[in-house]
Amino acid sequence: MPDPDLVSHVVATTSLTPGEAARVIEDVIAFHAQPVEVWVRERHAHLKTYGAKNPEIFAQIARELPQRVAAAPELSERQLRRIVYS
Repeated sequence: MPDPDLVSHVVATTSLTPGEAARVIEDVIAFHAQPVEVWVRERHAHLKTYGAKNPEIFAQIARELPQRVAAAPELSERQLRRIVYS
């Protein structure tokens, strides 16, 4: 169960019930708890699905990583490739 104060805040500022608010909070926490390697692989696959090529994908992932809530370490294109292909 997420922090009761956070659930109360979400309930007070949205039209969600306490149960719905707790589920949303748990989903957000789970999303941001992903290890960097998992997120990079999933993001690579997502961008590849839409026809992006590796050079632009790795550049975009490198730009996005520092914007994640739990800041990931700065990774080179080579490190990104190793995560995806190893």
